[in-house]
Amino acid sequence: MKKTYITTMPNHIGAFLKASECFASLGINITRVSYNKAIDSHTLFIDAEGDEEQLAKADIELANIGYLPTDKNENSIVLIEFMLRDVPGSVTEVLKLINRYELNISYISSQENGSTHQAFKMGLFVENEDKMKAFLKEAQEICPVRVVDYNHTERVFDNSIFYQTFVSGLMQLSGLPEESRDSLLVNSNLVMQILDENGLSPYKTFESISRFAELLSLSRGKQFLPRITEQKLSANTKITLIEPPCGSNTAIIESCGETLFVDSGYALYHDEMLELFRTILPGFDGMQKRIFITHADVDHCGLLPFFDEILASRKTAECLELEYKGENGFREQNPLHRPYVNICKALTFYNPPVPEKILPLWDTKGENKDLLEQVGSLDLGELHFEVYEGKGGHLPGETVLIDYYHHVAFTGDIYVNIHGMTREQAEYNRYAPVLMTSVDTDPALCTAERQSIMQRLGAGEWKIYGSHGAMKEYNLVVDGK
Repeated sequence: MKKTYITTMPNHIGAFLKASECFASLGINITRVSYNKAIDSHTLFIDAEGDEEQLAKADIELANIGYLPTDKNENSIVLIEFMLRDVPGSVTEVLKLINRYELNISYISSQENGSTHQAFKMGLFVENEDKMKAFLKEAQEICPVRVVDYNHTERVFDNSIFYQTFVSGLMQLSGLPEESRDSLLVNSNLVMQILDENGLSPYKTFESISRFAELLSLSRGKQFLPRITEQKLSANTKITLIEPPCGSNTAIIESCGETLFVDSGYALYHDEMLELFRTILPGFDGMQKRIFITHADVDHCGLLPFFDEILASRKTAECLELEYKGENGFREQNPLHRPYVNICKALTFYNPPVPEKILPLWDTKGENKDLLEQVGSLDLGELHFEVYEGKGGHLPGETVLIDYYHHVAFTGDIYVNIHGMTREQAEYNRYAPVLMTSVDTDPALCTAERQSIMQRLGAGEWKIYGSHGAMKEYNLVVDGK
């Protein structure tokens, strides 16, 4: 049994030794440690492995020696900007007020800018909200005062409780429940440690997580403004493509009275997407809702619980079932990808669908050496798709649909239209490659699969629907024809 301890390490020599001795005396193995005083001078992450009884005893002993925090939300750091006149002694009255309220200063920054005033920033450790309100009221009588939102500052102004403050900012921004806190703490630390060992500055990592969370939040409600396009393949068949600012595209295929969705985006945009579906499809609420999933990534599967039937490859069904059981899906089985995926699931309120809704229609035979193996077919109205499964370059279970008569292909994340993204989509897609080191399970294999898709398309004008970016029109000329 494994457990991650988020410990508050006492600030004295031999502190970690004491924790190590606690685990050793109980026969518990430490499998990971992460501590960086420059980031957070107290928070120490320890992954430990032992049986349930051993870990329960460790909980008690660590609490007894003061390693396990008990009041996570009562203390915080507030960054305050005092606009002081640029004259000698101007800060003295503010410091006297801080002293009278017995507030601890954790950060100070000020520099003249050629004007008559200086923006004097201080980080103050706050234990009581009412006390801080009273302090701010008096401070306003000395000079103009502004409270700066920690989550939007460009640098870390306090490193004694950085992780708690950082995660509190994410939770407030996204409206997350308190039970999300520990998962965000652990996974923010994990992704930092992985990227730090790969040469990326820890502060760049935390900045990327914050901006990623901010982009997700900014696209909600009235700011959910996807690009929507419609293509008619024939008099009886059309495809509507919904491209949200964040997350995967969703395609709606209508042919001869039948409807099929392809991928579903983030759960975070559940209400916004359902409103769109009702606008695009009259009678949507009363219809049988079927969806095809190109692969089991969190940004493609957010709305799956809402659908009646989920068509998928057998590997994709297996991945979704693992998640439903609370186990690691294929993406989380990759240690480099697991922290980002867990952060993403928390920030987007992801829940996997019940396995009974999933129809695993296709499986590889395991004998085909082709990068894309034909595993079956899918008919919808007048459309006839050949179904191909890749070798897992992007993610195991990845599938591609190709209709050779109507010259239309759905390629998931194996092939996406990078140059056809909106500005918002391009910015959103900038962060996953940083925080995961790569969006592909095997980048070289995925590149080869991408080339294989293009080789499988015959001559003529094609409409290619990747899961990110606009539909791509592709004209393939063979032998000059």
